[in-house]
Amino acid sequence: MIKKNDIKLTTGKRKTSVARVRLSSGSGKIVVNGRDHVEYFKRKSVISDLLKPFEVTDKLGKYDVFVNVYGGGLSGQAGAVRYAIAKLLREEDEKLKDTLRKFGYLTRDSRIVERKLYGHKKARRSFQFSKR
Repeated sequence: MIKKNDIKLTTGKRKTSVARVRLSSGSGKIVVNGRDHVEYFKRKSVISDLLKPFEVTDKLGKYDVFVNVYGGGLSGQAGAVRYAIAKLLREEDEKLKDTLRKFGYLTRDSRIVERKLYGHKKARRSFQFSKR
């Protein structure tokens, strides 16, 4: 995590998504790739998942967040942003570490799609067997 004056920077990853996040004290504005987070993510479930680290630590509306995210789909991107925000909140105040850890926001979800294998239809699915 890099600190410049009042701004903190870090990255978060989930599946194939990578999020670069800047956190600064402010009014609670969240900008994702130059757009408002509600306009970018659209689905309410994804948006609520994104804001969970702020809600469990009672910090909602106290920080401005600027995000540059790429790769994967909306769910993976939201997970990457959530992880990065949790890391920055922990860096801001070490007392929040136990709360964020309890809800699982400081654990990097390392599950990624398994690659397709030779001789298989997909990663594990074989071709249909015909006896005759």
